[in-house]
Amino acid sequence: MSFQHVCVLGATGSIGVSTLDVIQRHPDRMAVYALTGFSRMELLAEQARSCAAQVVVVPDMAARQRFLTAWQGGAAVPEIRVGEQALVDTASDPQVTTVMAAIIGAAGLPSALAAARSGKRVLLANKEALVAAGSVFMKAVQQGGAQLLPIDSEHSAIYQCLAGESPAEPGKAVAGLRRLLVTASGGPFRSRPLEDLAAVTPAQACAHPNWSMGRKISVDSATMLNKGLEVIEAHWLFSVPVQQIEVVIHPQSVIHSMVEYIDGSVMAQLGQPDMRTAIAYGLGFPERLASGVGLLDLATMGRLDFEAPDLLRFPCLRLAYEALRSSQAACVTLNAANEIAVDRFLGEQIRYTQIPEVIEHCLDSLNGRASQTLDALDAVLDLDSETRSIALDYCRRAPGP
Repeated sequence: MSFQHVCVLGATGSIGVSTLDVIQRHPDRMAVYALTGFSRMELLAEQARSCAAQVVVVPDMAARQRFLTAWQGGAAVPEIRVGEQALVDTASDPQVTTVMAAIIGAAGLPSALAAARSGKRVLLANKEALVAAGSVFMKAVQQGGAQLLPIDSEHSAIYQCLAGESPAEPGKAVAGLRRLLVTASGGPFRSRPLEDLAAVTPAQACAHPNWSMGRKISVDSATMLNKGLEVIEAHWLFSVPVQQIEVVIHPQSVIHSMVEYIDGSVMAQLGQPDMRTAIAYGLGFPERLASGVGLLDLATMGRLDFEAPDLLRFPCLRLAYEALRSSQAACVTLNAANEIAVDRFLGEQIRYTQIPEVIEHCLDSLNGRASQTLDALDAVLDLDSETRSIALDYCRRAPGP
């Protein structure tokens, strides 16, 4: 494996922090070239100093000043690039060999696409690249000659179960594949009485039983919308039709996903619920790298449980399947509406049970436009923006918590 110069898009988030932890364990194999951050300038300055980043990207001049204020004397200040175009330029910088795409939401789309088009090794942790722009993104990967490695624990697990084998060509699944089985923890409300869900607080929704994640993705895990997004991602990553992708609840989060073949064999990838496993696999592929993750002691675990998801309890999962069966436009709408709904729930402006209501309202608003062809990023972003406006208006009119 040749030496890698890594750009971490979204360095101050949980995936970014774990990525830097893995990188710093292998100074003989890789180094950080660039880091990007949006709001936590103090942490970004600390990270840039620790890993000797040559470049940092911040959103605006105010953030640049905060970064400089946080920078302590001594080491030379890295080059500071500012703005959205700087994200795109840095993701495609000739000095970069590997890009960790971990910016949450539609904001991460342009830079992830730039990395793909410029032929980088793309470690994809941004769901929206495939959920909202699957055809556009996969075309960019193919035309740019990029190497795409999924970082979601579920998709990394599937990739590992496929022994790193990608489809021979877009639209053609791996030979001998019967089903993809995407596991889900069930989140904090798997057994909560349905009548109690309307009173769920943001703090309760963010208290995931197994994983340490940001607030937005923690809510997505609670509603299982995240699992719906992962089904959509799996469809694009592995060229598998929706009817061959199933979700199974596995509360222990030890099996991260499974692949079933036509001969009846089921391959499963197991491990601790720690994102550093998938990150190390992506950074090291095709080799295995030490990640810092501890031993998995199955003997003390005693049992592994499985159950089918209850779509009455998790309507967001149902809506995600319906969107994938419908169109790419519906997937864009699903994702954008959810981002607004979760943000409003975290701000205590709508109830937890209103999140799927917001999404369904926006999907219904598509009407005949569900068949709209979205073959360019601008079309995706236009629909994303329009959906957010519809969702915001619905949230403003909805009865409060």
